[in-house]
Amino acid sequence: MLGGALPPQGRPSHAYLFHGPPGAGKRAAARAFAAVLLAEGSSDPAGAQARVEHGTHPDLTWVVPTGATEMRVSDIDEAVVAAATRTPFESRRRVFVIEGADLMNDNAANRMLKTLEEPPSFVHLVLLTDRPSRVLQTISSRCQPVRFDALSPEDIARSGLHGIAPETALACARLALGDGERAKMLAYGDGAALRSEAETFARAACAGTVRPLAAEALIDRAKALGAAVAASIEETTAEGMDMLPKKEQARARREGEERAKRAARGAQTDGLDRALVLVGLWLRDVACVMDGAPELIHAVDRRSQLEEDAASLADRGVRPNRLRDAIAVIDSTRFGLRELNLTPDLALDALASRLARGLAG
Repeated sequence: MLGGALPPQGRPSHAYLFHGPPGAGKRAAARAFAAVLLAEGSSDPAGAQARVEHGTHPDLTWVVPTGATEMRVSDIDEAVVAAATRTPFESRRRVFVIEGADLMNDNAANRMLKTLEEPPSFVHLVLLTDRPSRVLQTISSRCQPVRFDALSPEDIARSGLHGIAPETALACARLALGDGERAKMLAYGDGAALRSEAETFARAACAGTVRPLAAEALIDRAKALGAAVAASIEETTAEGMDMLPKKEQARARREGEERAKRAARGAQTDGLDRALVLVGLWLRDVACVMDGAPELIHAVDRRSQLEEDAASLADRGVRPNRLRDAIAVIDSTRFGLRELNLTPDLALDALASRLARGLAG
C-alpha cells in the first residue's frame, strides 16, 4: 500500500493512520516513508534520508503526547496545525508524524480537523496508534488506514533477539505478546531484573505468602524510571534557558517542571503496568500447567518453577479458576493506575492483599 504511493510514480495520501500492536514496526515504517517523501527532488537524496533517520530534517515534525493519558492541544497546536500552513524549508513536502493518535481528546481533535480536511498540497500526516478502536471517528475517517500485524513469537526471537539463549529469547518474545520492542526490553538491560521482581511477587502470591508492601521492588523500579525521565526533561529545559530572554525564563522553567512531572508520572505508570502484565502472565502460565496444557505457557524458560507453583496451589486445594480471578484483579489494578490515577503504593498494597485472600486455599 505504501510502496504504491511512493514518488515519483505514486501519489501519497495527505493523511494515513498506521495501526497495529506495539512493536509491529509502525514507527520504523513512518520514518522510512517520511525519508522517501522528503528526499524526492533533493540535490542530496541520501543525505536527506539520513537526516530523517536521525530526526534532524527540518521538514519532519515528530509529535509525542506530553500527557500521561491524553494528547494536549498544546502538543499539536503550534507543532502541527500552525506549522502545516508554512511552506517547507528545503524539501517539496512537510511530513508530520503523530504518535498516540488514540490519546487525542476532543479539543485536540477539533484543532486537527481543518488540517486533516484541507491540508496544503505539500503536507502529509502520519498518525500512529496501538488502539485504533479508541481513535475518534472524526480523525480516523479522514485518514487512509494502514494495518500492521504482529510478528509471531518465533519470528521475534529469531530476528530481533541476538546473543540470548534460544529458550530465554522465545520466552521474552512470548511474554511480550507480539510487541517486538517489549521483547527486546525483557531480553536486554534491566529486563531480566524486571522479570525476576515480577515473578518473585507472583510466586509469593502462589505460595500464599504475599503481603502488603510485597510489591516494594516493583514500585521502587517504576519510581526510578519516572525520576530518570523527569531528570532528562529538566536537563533539556536547563540547557535551553540561556537562549531565552530573561522575561521568558520563568515561564519556560514552570512549563519545563510541569512537563517533567507529567512525563515522570507517565513513565512510572508504564513501568508498573509492564510489571503487572508479567505478574498476570505468570499466573496464567501456572493455570495452563494446572489445566494440563503446558504447551501454552509463555515463560518456557521457567517450566520447573511454574510446575512447583502449580503443585503448591493444588496441594492447598486452589483450582485454576481462582488464578483466572486473580488475573482479573490484576487487570483491574492496571486500569485504575492508568485511567483513575490511583496512588501506586496504595494500589499495589491492595492488590497484594486481594491476591493473598484469593489464592489462600
